[in-house]
Amino acid sequence: MTPIGNPDLSVSFAGIDLKNPIIAASGTFGYGIEFEDIVHLDRLGGLVVKGLSKEPMTGNPPPRLYETAAGMLNAIGLQNIGASAFLTEKLPALREKKNVVVFANVFGHTRADYEQTIEILNQGEGIAAYEINVSCPNTAQGGIHFGSDPHLLDEVVRTAKRVAARPIIVKLSPNVTSIAQMAYVAQEAGADAVSLVNTFLAMAIDAETHRPRIANVTAGLSGPAIKPIALRMVYDAAHAVKIPVIGMGGIATPADVVEFMLAGATAVQVGTASYFDPVATEKLVEELTGYCREHRIERIRELTGGLLTD
Repeated sequence: MTPIGNPDLSVSFAGIDLKNPIIAASGTFGYGIEFEDIVHLDRLGGLVVKGLSKEPMTGNPPPRLYETAAGMLNAIGLQNIGASAFLTEKLPALREKKNVVVFANVFGHTRADYEQTIEILNQGEGIAAYEINVSCPNTAQGGIHFGSDPHLLDEVVRTAKRVAARPIIVKLSPNVTSIAQMAYVAQEAGADAVSLVNTFLAMAIDAETHRPRIANVTAGLSGPAIKPIALRMVYDAAHAVKIPVIGMGGIATPADVVEFMLAGATAVQVGTASYFDPVATEKLVEELTGYCREHRIERIRELTGGLLTD
């Protein structure tokens, strides 16, 4: 098979154009600017900054990272500098970079938290969209996670949509009975896109000390170990909604990207791979270009939802 010339890797969703489908995932890429010395940020499709809250947060005590077979546990605790500090300390440097698409991940423990954080971020320039992290416990309602209760999910998405000056991407938790239902709820509440999956609730124990490997006891599992489940969830969600789906979960190779797109993803996010290779995102863009040439894929966006099942 003769390779083609330059494949078209561009994709778009929610009115946002990306030069390729590779997005650095929230929580694994800092605020983006920390990677500028080793990654050409303008070669990525985009990047999602680590979760931002109304006020700064210190996160959980260590140990809060642990490597597992084909994956990683983390219980960072959403440590961040706060939305206001992000606008003054990080966003200006990102805006100086040409052709860098920046998404701001937002979280809170009440609907008011989400609303106030978004209102702060609305004042900044250079943010393409908000990714709403709904995997946080609602402290006003007994610690029930926004992303695991359809009613709470509906409320927080409607709140975010009402105040947001930019498109809303809802980042769904996999720790639910039906990911399709939650994706549909997000869509009906006004989401412009959904991204999935966030980490799976998990834990690790030290057999010698009889103690948990993570100070928080439980943590979120990510990496290649979760890919088959994440792939199925993207497939389920994409068949339940009409809005774009952004897939994530163990993506490290061009074939992984293609698989997620065939399952229904418009774009993908790369997270844990950046821990074992800090330049994984940029490498993946280059490797994806070569993969498309070799497999004669002229326009990668045409792969979305193209899984053959008969």
